Amino acid sequence: MDLSTSYLGLKLKSPLVVSACPLSEHLADIKRMEDCQASAVVLYSLFEEQIRGEQKEQHALSTQGSDSFAEALSYFPEPFEYRLGPEEYLEHIRKAKAAVKIPIIASLNGSTLGGWTGFAKQIQQAGADALELNIYSVPTDGKLPGAAIEKSTLEIVKAVRAAVSMPISVKLSPFYSNVANMAAELDALGVNGLALFNRFYQPDIDLDTLEVQPHILLSTPQDLRLPLRWVAILHGKLKADLAATSGVHQAPDVIKLLMAGANVTMLCSALLKHGVEHIKTVERELAAWMAEKEYVSVKQMQGSMSQKKVENPTAFERAQYMKALIGYKI
Repeated sequence: MDLSTSYLGLKLKSPLVVSACPLSEHLADIKRMEDCQASAVVLYSLFEEQIRGEQKEQHALSTQGSDSFAEALSYFPEPFEYRLGPEEYLEHIRKAKAAVKIPIIASLNGSTLGGWTGFAKQIQQAGADALELNIYSVPTDGKLPGAAIEKSTLEIVKAVRAAVSMPISVKLSPFYSNVANMAAELDALGVNGLALFNRFYQPDIDLDTLEVQPHILLSTPQDLRLPLRWVAILHGKLKADLAATSGVHQAPDVIKLLMAGANVTMLCSALLKHGVEHIKTVERELAAWMAEKEYVSVKQMQGSMSQKKVENPTAFERAQYMKALIGYKI
């Protein structure tokens, strides 16, 4: 049984990749991921604000109090309070690469064009096998046109692409007016992969304290439908590989996404719920299903249920929409 696949030019032993999440903050957990048959790990994200914060801090340290006596240590500003800053992130990459044999994919989370994109070069120098760009922005200005938002995303990706030669993937939002066009634009810039989709975490209101609080809801298997649809639509139309993320919990989820055309499937919420050992269960059940259905390889499955051979995908989607609504029985 051949479970191997490829993603971002990397040869992977299976389509089971750990998505960016807190589990990758500790080296011991990354080792466990490898032991539990993960084929690659996307590290937790380093934020644009962290990089900018360190840049500002370094500038302040080099200029503030320069006209005073060296003993006047009170002139030095307090450091930014982040769990792990840019330098620690780079060191984490180096240690992870030394500790495991599976690919390590770094992750940068940003929203604006700026000098922070140059940090991608340092990530490459630290030894990461690839880089995932998580461009997270929720526009609140009603006067800002959608085209400007798309342009900003493309400019960020273009800047990073120019800075590094390593493979790049973009974790795409599902909220563009035309996801297919945005995917094509990114593909034209030379990205090596697209991860579908980014989940925007929603705030909540605490009725006791009357404060707005961040509230993280883990994905459910029902969240699979959105990446499933778009992987099926985009398969075969781009040079970039496709990673499906959000809603991947069990082997049937992996199978559906592979048949839709995904190169890899990314797990996060399922591992936070069931532990890293859950990867073994998903792989075992994936192999058992393939053997039962007489599939000899993942490659044989990939794209077999995509829209690649459909002459008019838009009409096909419309027909399925009508069929679903008309066929629903109370």
